Amino acid sequence: MTHTIAIAGKGGVGKTTICGMIVDYLCRSGKAPILVVDADANSNLNEVLGVEVDVTLGDIREEMAQAEKRGDTIPGGMTKADYAEYRFGSALIEEDDFDMLVMGRTQGKGCYCFVNGILQTQLEKYAGRYRYMVIDNEAGMEYIARGTLPHIDTLLLVSDCSRRGIQAVGRIAQMVKDLGLSPGQMKLIVNRAPEGTLTAGVAEEIEKHALDLAGVLPQDGAVYEADCDGKPSAYVSEDSPIKQALAGIIKELNL
Repeated sequence: MTHTIAIAGKGGVGKTTICGMIVDYLCRSGKAPILVVDADANSNLNEVLGVEVDVTLGDIREEMAQAEKRGDTIPGGMTKADYAEYRFGSALIEEDDFDMLVMGRTQGKGCYCFVNGILQTQLEKYAGRYRYMVIDNEAGMEYIARGTLPHIDTLLLVSDCSRRGIQAVGRIAQMVKDLGLSPGQMKLIVNRAPEGTLTAGVAEEIEKHALDLAGVLPQDGAVYEADCDGKPSAYVSEDSPIKQALAGIIKELNL
């Protein structure tokens, strides 16, 4: 059975970097094969992991829509559904220890409902083929509200060390409960904490929203430097404070 790990939280709290580091940890721990899913329309998880993306699901959807408008013919012997399945299957990026699927976005205006549906179909198809599926979600609550994600075994709510960040993940946690989604475990990770400790106000906010704290990650200059240098931030030194703290959290989560 595939163990699905989903990372959620408001924008700008470092959830994509944490997602990449979790993937790196699982790979180094010999827990491949892993499917990494960038479910954010503004995708950049590939940069965190140092992966080149040639095409996204959104790109393919747009190409097919434009081809249909032009009246292009489908290759001989294939139905429209077969051709769509073939094209969307080509979006899977194969790396040594993990595969990656990037949702991307369409070029047109409006909501992402159609490409969300494509992503959901692809996740259902790949479920069961991997030991782990690690999903970096769009900021906010859309994927949870729409039911785009498969069953979640571990839901990690990521916040920075601020009251507003905790309030945001508190709303996500409440929506999860209201919708009866029942993930196997739902935990909070507080990121970018000064000196790796919580302020009294943030601790109070966590208690107010009844959030289950998995651990605290310190502000780490190595991540900032990697981003500035254009290097994959998932692979900062294992001796870095954030990597050490995250390794301890993952072990406690029994992933």
